[in-house]
Amino acid sequence: APAPPPAPHHFTDPGEVEALRRNLLAWYDRCKRDLPWRALAAAEPDADRRGYAVWVSEIMLQQTQVATVIDYYNRWMQKWPTLQALAQASLEEVNELWAGLGYYSRGKRLQEAARKVVSELAGHMPRTAEDLQKLLPGVGRYTAGAIASISYGQDTGVVDGNVIRVLCRLRCIGADSSSPAVIDQLWDMANALVDRSRPGDFNQALMELGATVCVPKAPLCGECPVKQHCRARHRKLFGKPTPVPDVEDCGVGDCPLCPPAMEPWDSSLGVTNFPRKAAKKQPRVMRTATCVLEQRDCHGAPKYLIVQRPSSGLLAGLWEFPSLPLPQDLQEEKEREVLADHLQAWMGQPVAAKGLQFIGEVIHIFSHIHQTYVVYSLHLDGDVTLDPASTPSRWVTEEEFHASAVSTAMKKVL
Repeated sequence: APAPPPAPHHFTDPGEVEALRRNLLAWYDRCKRDLPWRALAAAEPDADRRGYAVWVSEIMLQQTQVATVIDYYNRWMQKWPTLQALAQASLEEVNELWAGLGYYSRGKRLQEAARKVVSELAGHMPRTAEDLQKLLPGVGRYTAGAIASISYGQDTGVVDGNVIRVLCRLRCIGADSSSPAVIDQLWDMANALVDRSRPGDFNQALMELGATVCVPKAPLCGECPVKQHCRARHRKLFGKPTPVPDVEDCGVGDCPLCPPAMEPWDSSLGVTNFPRKAAKKQPRVMRTATCVLEQRDCHGAPKYLIVQRPSSGLLAGLWEFPSLPLPQDLQEEKEREVLADHLQAWMGQPVAAKGLQFIGEVIHIFSHIHQTYVVYSLHLDGDVTLDPASTPSRWVTEEEFHASAVSTAMKKVL
């Protein structure tokens, strides 16, 4: 039998919406992962502490996998269990705990916002998504919706990467899922779908579904609690829909949510035809010369010079070995010369380029930068006194180095 015409992209049947909510929440109650922020929020009677616990988790989970976040979250909440405790911490302490988690500006903005809550909002978290986004630096639309729904029961939806994937598959949305127009439509859907009696649980269930079942590759469609509502699965099972949909379904030929005509359905991909994204922008390629300056203390143990990065930009405020961005295609001999000139700022004395020992290269991939560190070493005889007027710098042991706010890339360099 021919496949039925496609349903509209938006959810228009109240009965279907209610069934989807019921099935998804029942699955979540049975299958949700035991995560520390969920347990903490569920057990916390104080609204401000509950909001803070969710807030920290949501900031850490941006662009970072759950498995990586758990240990950082537990250590953070043990060190700063309240907004007030975080507001009193130094940025150096925040960076030290955040080291290795990536996207370091997140920790800085989290602390800035905590200080604002304490100093300007009498220590009380805003209670709505609108106020959270307006009043707290670093809190965007998604984070505000998550905090407001999970901590304070506001019936507002959320849209993150997992939700985008789930909704695009449920409704066969094949337009560029990163475009502002499509994102706005997805927010409308999320706000229409959210369960009014359990908004926080529903939002977490939708995200959990995308994280554990409706995954990017090889989704577990057989285990999906809302598979009967999934238009992408229906299309996989019954073939391509008829070319002319009902007039009420979507704008024939120019629907802003349908796949582009030049990108037809690929039957080999099944539901993973969705979501569609624009071609990913290639990361910028950079080369940086880095020198590990080493001297021995009175017991013969090595100490290393680290310097602090600027307070804004990439890896703001973190510590690193003296480093210098390099032009592309610079010859090794010239690299040594420019690095030697750069090192004089901390040494206070000329550095011979030929004394720099080439160690090797370290490649580190940031979200938007393909970074190659060209690593040199220089062993120093006797004490070298640092100029207190220059960029903050200090000598550290290997143990002190690992306890400092240094990036994963610098740990690779050492």
